[in-house]
Amino acid sequence: MAAPVGPGPLLRVEELSVSFPTLRGGRLAVLDRVGFEVGASETVGLVGESGSGKTVTALSIMGLHDRRATIDGGRILLDGQNLLAMAGDEKLRYRGGRVGMIFQSPKASLNPLVKAGDQVARVLRLHHGFSRSAAREAAVDLLLSVGIVDAPRRFHAYPHQLSGGMAQRVMIAMALAAEPELLIADEPTTGLDVTIQAQIFDLLLDLQDRLRMSILLITHDLALVAETCDRVVVMHAGHVVEDGPVGTVFRDPGHPYTRRLLGSILRVDRRIETADVAAAAASTQPRVPFDSTGCRYAAHCPLVMERRAEDRPLSHPIDPAGVHRVMCHLYDPGIMAGTPAVTIPGAVHAVE
Repeated sequence: MAAPVGPGPLLRVEELSVSFPTLRGGRLAVLDRVGFEVGASETVGLVGESGSGKTVTALSIMGLHDRRATIDGGRILLDGQNLLAMAGDEKLRYRGGRVGMIFQSPKASLNPLVKAGDQVARVLRLHHGFSRSAAREAAVDLLLSVGIVDAPRRFHAYPHQLSGGMAQRVMIAMALAAEPELLIADEPTTGLDVTIQAQIFDLLLDLQDRLRMSILLITHDLALVAETCDRVVVMHAGHVVEDGPVGTVFRDPGHPYTRRLLGSILRVDRRIETADVAAAAASTQPRVPFDSTGCRYAAHCPLVMERRAEDRPLSHPIDPAGVHRVMCHLYDPGIMAGTPAVTIPGAVHAVE
């Protein structure tokens, strides 16, 4: 059972900045003061287009970021403990013990030279101190719990002998072996057919109920977020541009980028307007300027204020409770004072 959680969110990412070296000897900020929270037993969706920084964020939370990466600032707090300040041994207990992760490509993540069951058993021995025989027995039970019906036989299978769905179930068993408080699922059903995808997510939600763990779901599938998540965090070019309850954000998106993302969903109750298609096509050219110190969406924004494009926007609450936040100049009262009225159609808060 997951450890009891104190007051406040289980996970708090504060002002996290990560950079990578460039070929010209400089550094590129791929995460720029990223911040969000995940509550106890809560499911939070982390969404955004490819390259927006979702996976770098997840790997930073796990302490598995690329060796070339540099943490330039911020804190990653799990129940008040800062991962970035942990020593080596303490970080190992945190990684896989308190926080588990399911990766995008299970067959690429599993060791091809080790039997599937032995990989699950190793986690049990490492984090629970089980003997070899006890770990094998517990690993079989775990494989059964994630829906592998012939677990005693599959225990001895190598990753290449498993289907994609079966390999993903083994990855889930490994992630859950230490009964983590937080499970990070990075595109956990990539490459699987629709039926298997549904089975995997039903399994994750069932396990969440039983273990009372939190889930950070990284995905491109907005429909899945709408169906399974409590809150959604929207990333664009290394920034968190919107954060709020799923129902509120999907019904009344505040950031122009979120509106474009949601507008890309095919729905039976709306027409696909030519202007929407043209805007989506235009938004892919040019690439997002990650080296920008201002608004990284300015090049694509239909409501851009040229005089403010070079200034970094701040995050502002746009609802009375302060649970729906948007990082945009359009919601900055100081900047917008004396500016003609600007309205984002369908937004909760029209800025005057």
